[in-house]
Amino acid sequence: MEFITITMLFSLFIIVSSFFLFTSAADGRRKNLPLPPGTLGWPYIGETFELYSQNPNVFFTSKVKKYGSIFKTHILGCRCVMISSPAAAKLVLVTKSHLFKPTFPASKERMIGKQAIFFHQGDYHFKLRRLVLRAFTPESIKHMVSHIESITIDALQSWENRLINTFQEMKTFTFNVALLSILGNDEVLNRDDLKRCYYILEKGYNSMPINLPGTLFHKSMKARKELAKIIAKIISRRRETKEQHNDLLGSFMEDKEGLTDEQIADNVIGVIFAARDTTASVLTWIIKYLAENPAVLEAVTDEQQAIKMSKDECNEDKGLSWVDTKKMPITSRVIQETLRVASILSFTFREAVEDVQFEGYLIPKGWKVLPLFRNIHHSEENFCDPEKFDPSRFMVAPKPNTFMPFGSGIHSCPGNELAKLEILVLVHHLTTKYRWSVVGAQNGIQYAPFALPQNGLPIKLSLK
Repeated sequence: MEFITITMLFSLFIIVSSFFLFTSAADGRRKNLPLPPGTLGWPYIGETFELYSQNPNVFFTSKVKKYGSIFKTHILGCRCVMISSPAAAKLVLVTKSHLFKPTFPASKERMIGKQAIFFHQGDYHFKLRRLVLRAFTPESIKHMVSHIESITIDALQSWENRLINTFQEMKTFTFNVALLSILGNDEVLNRDDLKRCYYILEKGYNSMPINLPGTLFHKSMKARKELAKIIAKIISRRRETKEQHNDLLGSFMEDKEGLTDEQIADNVIGVIFAARDTTASVLTWIIKYLAENPAVLEAVTDEQQAIKMSKDECNEDKGLSWVDTKKMPITSRVIQETLRVASILSFTFREAVEDVQFEGYLIPKGWKVLPLFRNIHHSEENFCDPEKFDPSRFMVAPKPNTFMPFGSGIHSCPGNELAKLEILVLVHHLTTKYRWSVVGAQNGIQYAPFALPQNGLPIKLSLK
């Protein structure tokens, strides 16, 4: 039954795609502007396989070499224009951002929730962004250092003397930190149920949106309903106790903001989604790059050891403080260089809200526009010897609009300070207390959908 349904949908997509290809071309003639150069591949399938079956650098580089910094393609069922110059990326994400709205696959929008911050522009988006930023400002997350440190110590101890899949373990670590930042102390009471439901939900993020019994999407949507019920119970309990909370849920629940329970649930689930896999991917790459670059590892270890020794000399037994995390410039540069080289997000999706004239070309309304972060981060025009892992390059600020690991403009990631904090805390305890070795092949990269070391980077961890 599912196979028949997918086949029928696939046929429909071919018909619809062919129609839009015709009408879009007609729009181009009417405007007397050409579409950007490039190829669209097969109807609906387009060039999806060419992009996702290999290192995305190969696909992007070949296209830029053949067509220039702006070209059209067709991936994931969408007609797209890809751009790879810093100036064009700034125009789409900042200067003319009102012409390009964020967009996601339909399955992901339904699973996260249509009221989540990612899917909106205008006043509603502005209000949500303000609420999220208020909960994740440096001033707001200062008090979380000791709690994140506790989660870090527990995680590292659980990895001692055994073979672990780094990415999977980092996903658990970042999930626990995300729950702490969103729900505060309430996460302890609900962690197991939240984790169980969310782990089922995330398996369907990139599935076909077919809500029939037995399909992955159907299972995920059931878990999503249960997840919303758990969040609703937490909200109800907080309203009964009338206690003040400084976490993200507390920010969402302020009466003057007027958010409904459904809007709050959608945005809680959305923040978990945003906070988990990307940060886990960065941590995985940091461990790989430190293992491959002994001189960098030594410099980071010396920096972290100096902080530890200064606290020992003062007989401080309080663990890390916010001030300590500001004494880690070398480690911070390692994070920046990892974000650049790994480029966890190869691109971001935007959608033209109207016909747009762009660098002498027409981008028809409804077409996706993809700023290529990976290309920008790996361009020799922007970074000398771009394939080399060299944190020292960030001793000098990069050129404007050439380093955008968290996006840019009004839709840039509002949780980047929290992500950096949890990475710094983990790297501190990892380098001062442990040694590790990578097991198996060390050069392979997999793409599903983030770029990751092969097999999630299996390592063995032991106390020094």
